[in-house]
Amino acid sequence: MQDPIDLYFWPTPNGWKASIALEEFGLPYRTHLIDIGAGDQFKPEFLAISPNNRMPAITDPEGPDGKPISIFESGAILQYLARKTGQFGGPTERDRIAVDQWLMWQMGGLGPMAGQAHHFLKYAPKMEPPNDLPYAKDRYRNETGRLYRVMDTQLARHRYLAGDFYSIADMACWGWASLWEGQQQTLEDKPNLARWLDDVGARPAVQAGRALHAEKRGESPSKDAQAKLFGQKG
Repeated sequence: MQDPIDLYFWPTPNGWKASIALEEFGLPYRTHLIDIGAGDQFKPEFLAISPNNRMPAITDPEGPDGKPISIFESGAILQYLARKTGQFGGPTERDRIAVDQWLMWQMGGLGPMAGQAHHFLKYAPKMEPPNDLPYAKDRYRNETGRLYRVMDTQLARHRYLAGDFYSIADMACWGWASLWEGQQQTLEDKPNLARWLDDVGARPAVQAGRALHAEKRGESPSKDAQAKLFGQKG
């Protein structure tokens, strides 16, 4: 039996990618909380695993050739686990290409843009001093909306993002898309996206991954946490 994978985690949309994936793949894991508001991401022992001081990260004691391996970047973690298990990466080569496309789309588009929308709409106005920036709010709200329209169009043709099969691309996108309200978006004109959110959100593994340490999520970071989260200090 596989020895537990070490998951370095905090309950954010990026963290959920890894926790949902580990649940979906049915792999045993143990969680190490990386409190990003307290600055745990800057500790030397975590930087040795994730040099970009971002979570999630994993250490698999049974990596290639049976030797331990540490992996940072959520997309790389998903691709590694898909290759390791032969699951959720796409049943054919064409399908695997489609999965990679939509995974890269999330990594380069949906995640960064939705993340900036959250920052400027939700956090920046509450900072000390407040940073209520109408241009930034409009810019990232609008771009996030455009990306959701792209998703809705794709999901009008297919049940899931890469085709009619569930994949790591869906795991990557769901956490961010599930927070559409906080990004000041609407689903009224996106029925396919709404259907997909419900479909994926009903999966037991998605629910379990999303629930992992959910009690740690906070709405308003303290001034000290803001400095660590947004000031690039460490």
